[in-house]
Amino acid sequence: MNIGLTGGIATGKSTVTALLAERGAFVIDADVIAREVVLPGSPVLEKVAERFGPGILQPDGSLHRKKLGEIIFADSQARKDLDGLLHPPIRALMRSRMEERERTHPEQLVVVDVPLLYESGLQGMFEEVLVVYVPRHIQKDRLMKRDKLSSEQAENRLNSQMDIEEKRLKADIWIDNSGNLEQTAEQVSRFWSEKGLV
Repeated sequence: MNIGLTGGIATGKSTVTALLAERGAFVIDADVIAREVVLPGSPVLEKVAERFGPGILQPDGSLHRKKLGEIIFADSQARKDLDGLLHPPIRALMRSRMEERERTHPEQLVVVDVPLLYESGLQGMFEEVLVVYVPRHIQKDRLMKRDKLSSEQAENRLNSQMDIEEKRLKADIWIDNSGNLEQTAEQVSRFWSEKGLV
C-alpha cells in the first residue's frame, strides 16, 4: 500500500512522517529527490544551466540555489520553465522508488512526502492521500515563531499555497496535529490499525 502525505507550511508533516516511519513505514521524501536530480554532473542540472546560464552554477559545479531563486521569483515564465525541467524527472524517480519498494516489500506501507502534492496535481499517483492538518490560525502562529516572520510575511507565505481547509476536504485521511505529540501519535496509531498494518 502507498499513500501520498502532504499538508501546509508549518502543519508538522515531518512529525507525522517520523511517527509513521517509527511504526515501520518506508518514507520517500520528494524534497530529497528534488535535490538528487540536480546533483553536479546530472543531465537535469545541465539542462537547467542551459536554460538559465552558467551563473546558476557554483565553482564546484553544484547548483547555486540562491541565484536560481532570484531569477525564478522575479519571472513567472522562468519559474514555469524550471518546473518543466524538474518535475518530470522528480516524478519519475518518486514513482520508480515507490514501485520498487512495493515490489520488494509488499507488506510495508510506502509513504511519499510531497509538500505541494495537490498543487502539482499528483494525487492520482497514490492509493490514498493523508493530509497533516492544523487550523490556519495555528499554522500562521507556528510559522511566525518558527521562521521569525511578521504577521504580513506569514500571511503572504500561507496565501502562496492551497488553503489547508481545502486540502483537508480533498484528503482521504487527515491527522489533526494541533494538539500535543501524544494526541498526534494516537491518531497515527488509529490510522495504522484501521489499515491493518503490522
